[in-house]
Amino acid sequence: MKLDLFNKCKKHLHWFLCFLAIILVAFYWAVWASDRYVSHAHVVLESPQISAPSLSFSSLLSGGANSNSDMLLLRDYLRSVDMLQYLVDHAGFRRHYASNGDYFSRLQSEDAPLEELHDYYLKRVSVELDEYAGVLRIDVEAFTPQEANLIAKLLLERGEEHMNDMGRRLAEEQVKFLQQQVDQLQVKFQETRQALLSYQNENGLVSPTGTVESLSGVVARLEGQLAGLKAQRTALASFQSATSPEIIKINSQISALENQIRQEKQRLAAQSGDALNAVSSEYQRLQLQAKFAEESYSGALSALQNTQVEAARKLKQLSTLQSPTLPQYPEQPERLYNIVVFSVISIFLALIANMIVLIVKDHRD
Repeated sequence: MKLDLFNKCKKHLHWFLCFLAIILVAFYWAVWASDRYVSHAHVVLESPQISAPSLSFSSLLSGGANSNSDMLLLRDYLRSVDMLQYLVDHAGFRRHYASNGDYFSRLQSEDAPLEELHDYYLKRVSVELDEYAGVLRIDVEAFTPQEANLIAKLLLERGEEHMNDMGRRLAEEQVKFLQQQVDQLQVKFQETRQALLSYQNENGLVSPTGTVESLSGVVARLEGQLAGLKAQRTALASFQSATSPEIIKINSQISALENQIRQEKQRLAAQSGDALNAVSSEYQRLQLQAKFAEESYSGALSALQNTQVEAARKLKQLSTLQSPTLPQYPEQPERLYNIVVFSVISIFLALIANMIVLIVKDHRD
């Protein structure tokens, strides 16, 4: 009988191996596999806003980019070796996972190399970004509810600290850069103001532009008077001789006005020398330079003040949609599901093997 059983097993070896594997795996998942508790947390990363002028460090830092980029940076850090080392130091990660669990689910050695430990860490800690909702979903598996809850809390706390530290470092660099720009623009502003004052003192005019406008008004009035005298002379010439006292008097007044107008126009404009129009043009150029330097200095000073405020406050904040849960029952492993899935796959593979055996036999016959 034993020989017949052995021959049957040998004949249908693939089916024997299939059911043996199902029995062993079912025993493992149903009896031997250790319970694992899962702590869940859902968070979003936000930047608190305060009333400030439009030019601020937040706009410089983010550049209008989608907030999902910050979430991806946070996800990458939570999955990093640095985060793992923090959990080793503050949550006893090596000790917990090496001293608990069955042979297949636990950490094989408390002194495992960092690379092996990190691979194990990624199997027990899941950090995934829901891009549609913009939510970071964190799941932590541990062999006790307390350890799973502790690791999830440390992930959130350390992740927020890291994002703020990174933001503050960038802010400090921005403050340093803006401070240098403010110092340079302050010197430039002082130089342009001093150049404007020196030019005013050299020409003895507080506002050459105003002087030009005033002289233009004087010339216009003189020309109006000249036109009136010429009209009066024309009227007198119709009934008086050119040598009459009244016409001689008017001619004298006209000549005086023409000389005065000529002198005033020479002050306003000349081919060479310090004509007022050239003085006014140079004054306007210096004035524009001084105004531009003042506006640049004022803008840089405002940006520096806003950046200093940004650097001093919390740049990023983790808003918790679901706090790390304290598991009440083990969610992992999914014993029945794993047994069914493995059984279906094993039977499917055994059927393939059986078909191959039948095909081979058919060709031999």
